[in-house]
Amino acid sequence: MRTHYPRTPHLPWSPGASGDDVRTGDLSGLRGLEVVVTEKLDGENTTLYQDGLHARSLDSAHHPSRTWVKALQGRIGPSIPAGWRICGENLYARHSIPYRELAGFFYGFSVWNGQDRCLDWDLTVRWLRARGIPVPPVLWRGVLDERALRALKLDLDRQEGYVVRSVAGFARAEFGRRVAKWVRAGHVQTSTHWMHAAVVPNELGPAAALWAVRSGAAAEPGQLLAALGVTGGLELGSPERRVAAVAERLDVLGCTGDARLAGVLAALLHGTPRSRLAGRLAPVVGMPLARRVADLVGLHDRVLRPYPDQDRPTGLRRLAIAADLGVLHAVAAAVAATDEEREQVEWSALHAEDAGLLGPAPLAPLRTELRAELAGLDAEVVDRCWAQAREAFAAGRLSTAAEAVAATWRWRDGRFPRLIQLVGPSGSGKSVFARHLKGVDCFVALDELRTDRGDRADQRANGEVLRDGLARLDAALAAGGTVVWDATSLNRHQRAQVHAVAQRRDALTTHAVLLADEAKLRRRNAVREHPVPESVLTTQLRRFTPPYPGEAHRTWYIGPGGTVEDTDDAQIDDGPLSDVRFDHGWPGGARFDHGWSCDGRIGGARSAEAPLDGGPLGDAQLTEEY
Repeated sequence: MRTHYPRTPHLPWSPGASGDDVRTGDLSGLRGLEVVVTEKLDGENTTLYQDGLHARSLDSAHHPSRTWVKALQGRIGPSIPAGWRICGENLYARHSIPYRELAGFFYGFSVWNGQDRCLDWDLTVRWLRARGIPVPPVLWRGVLDERALRALKLDLDRQEGYVVRSVAGFARAEFGRRVAKWVRAGHVQTSTHWMHAAVVPNELGPAAALWAVRSGAAAEPGQLLAALGVTGGLELGSPERRVAAVAERLDVLGCTGDARLAGVLAALLHGTPRSRLAGRLAPVVGMPLARRVADLVGLHDRVLRPYPDQDRPTGLRRLAIAADLGVLHAVAAAVAATDEEREQVEWSALHAEDAGLLGPAPLAPLRTELRAELAGLDAEVVDRCWAQAREAFAAGRLSTAAEAVAATWRWRDGRFPRLIQLVGPSGSGKSVFARHLKGVDCFVALDELRTDRGDRADQRANGEVLRDGLARLDAALAAGGTVVWDATSLNRHQRAQVHAVAQRRDALTTHAVLLADEAKLRRRNAVREHPVPESVLTTQLRRFTPPYPGEAHRTWYIGPGGTVEDTDDAQIDDGPLSDVRFDHGWPGGARFDHGWSCDGRIGGARSAEAPLDGGPLGDAQLTEEY
């Protein structure tokens, strides 16, 4: 069934409304509601279905400007459920406004389900991202404020107008009350209608290569490297073969969105040191995707090596905590250099499939059910219970929510101390982040302990300083409350000594990991109050091995703005089309929206996409071998 897109009414103050346009009489349908304001793009209204597409007219004929979007529909059509539709703007042909930095020639602005209901905005963004479709730029968001909307300033040479819609979803019958637009005066500035003139294509920007991969298009290494801002300094070998091989495997798995892009980028960059990769990619693709690419690069070789079959289930469950095993095995197979390595990958994938671990989030049902059982408890209590249940799952001791509830009773009263262990090289922003944490009872900073001994830079007494710091940590955790450990904690061995104290005091342990771009880190170090020598920083960067998910009860990944931009469990927040979503009260008020999609699951990550300028905690760690 084909459905005509409704006419969008003009806002009362829209200067571009003509005599036959529809105007909204008032804003009563939006008052008191949270709304999102997006740029109105100058293209052709187009609707995509599982089995085809049409422009605004249901019987729209072929036009050269529709060829590109037809190819897109051919790639993503199978992932659109029957009865659903995607509405958006086909921007291939230039109309009145030229575009020169598009992320793609089709931008989606709404998704309608089988009940003819428009999905809420946040789910729309994730749903479209999982299919490689960008959305128009967001200009404003908040509870409807007419004065704020009237005050919006546009560049009328480059922007046609804006659209206001409720963040919450709505039925088609409510469209006229939930959506409205503002259009510039005299919008059409050409004498000939664009359909009757020669087609002049708009221009794609570098990010288009990333969106194309998300949508299932062939991956071209040169374009991807340009999109990432990588112009040299990497030993890539022959990336074309790896990229084509991983894309083929990911397509067989049904991977789309950020899952497909992460796998392709990991295969492309697999020889890059993991410790420097996430910080370099984060300004381009956002921290969640950058961190996943880096983890895939760091972990894929573990399925290339022989491993005792009797230990594989436990090893694979631990890996499933840290990465999407379907994507991980696809990357490993693409970079395997010998027949023996390829055989090991296939054998590991068979075991993972038999264990039900090849999906994008095999722990998601357990986590969702456990959180439902623990509803109403303090968030940190729920996090602690989940971490313990996750470890028991990895060890093969439980598989159901009922078993998880029974196994985590001892932490439900919340009577345990908290440890936040900062992780990152000097100058990465650890102390700045820590100063903004609330509810901290004690800071243990090794630099301050050195200062107390007479010289902050004196490394000769590091052993004594460390013993003093661990003693203070032990005393603070024994007293209860929240303690911050402020040191570089660069590798597992350094983190293990702190973990041993936290484990003895049964503390909820959180890694706060700062993954900074190396070039920016060096610039920042040069101007900070207490810079470390360049040689010391170089040594730190060489030794830095960021923790993987599962090495602490929780892991926060801190962005350049000093807020939490990702967590180790964020990848399993993606749900099926019914949308399972968790909102966390992390420092900085961060929320996570991820486009991690495989086998029809959904997501939708926030992304900048601009050019780039330990020891055990119980058993909850990845073994060195698997």
